[in-house]
Amino acid sequence: MFKKTRENIKAVIDKDPAARNGLEVFLCYPGVWALMWHTASHWCYNHKLKLAGRIISQLTRWITGIEIHPGATIGRRCFIDHGMAVIIGETSEIGDDCTIYQGVTLGGTGKDIGKRHPTLGDRVMVSSGAKVLGPINIGNDVKIGAGSVVLRDVPDGCTVVGIPGTVVRRYGHPTEDMDQLDMPDPIAVELECLRRRVVELEELIVREYGKDAIKRCDKDCQYEEIVAEINNQVYEEHHGGHDCNTCDDTECALRDVDLLMEQFRNAKAD
Repeated sequence: MFKKTRENIKAVIDKDPAARNGLEVFLCYPGVWALMWHTASHWCYNHKLKLAGRIISQLTRWITGIEIHPGATIGRRCFIDHGMAVIIGETSEIGDDCTIYQGVTLGGTGKDIGKRHPTLGDRVMVSSGAKVLGPINIGNDVKIGAGSVVLRDVPDGCTVVGIPGTVVRRYGHPTEDMDQLDMPDPIAVELECLRRRVVELEELIVREYGKDAIKRCDKDCQYEEIVAEINNQVYEEHHGGHDCNTCDDTECALRDVDLLMEQFRNAKAD
């Protein structure tokens, strides 16, 4: 227990810029105390002293605000930052060098017997308020965004955000170099892609049928700025020699646009 506590204190000093020295961390960080007493409650739980283990875990919960079931398995150098309202279920397994922020739940999804809580790999970061539910596996070097709800397995090196949790990046950056804010918004990204696609289609229709074929939006619309940006990026390539018929990119957006314009031309001819 004392060896693990020293490692946990060092992990806090390495990861938290507010931690000034080991004595301050030992006296003032509830995550360190919760993990220290979990070592004792886990020993009791594994040696047929389950009631004693539960009593220790409940006392720790009252003092620190962190509820760790004595049956949970936690690796070395775990850092529970702030820790209030953290809940770690009975069959949860946490790897080494993980970081867990306040309000995180590693919980189950029903009354199943046996393995019913998540398994976290090494160097996983679970941000504030995230919920990881069920007997799922979270790979190494995974980062889970604040407020996310993760219900399915996550491969190594992924960044997960949203409800339900969606993988938005894989091995984009090492986990230790990222903070809780360095995550994309998948909904905003998808809306931006749709917006750009609409502008591309409208611009092609204007070139084919003239400006009267398109009904412009009001004066506050950013249409002109978007068109100028796309002209500098996409159409410069398209009109500068890009041949969709010989393009090897199966996801080439320009090929889809050309196909759509061909349909417009055929409809006009009919």
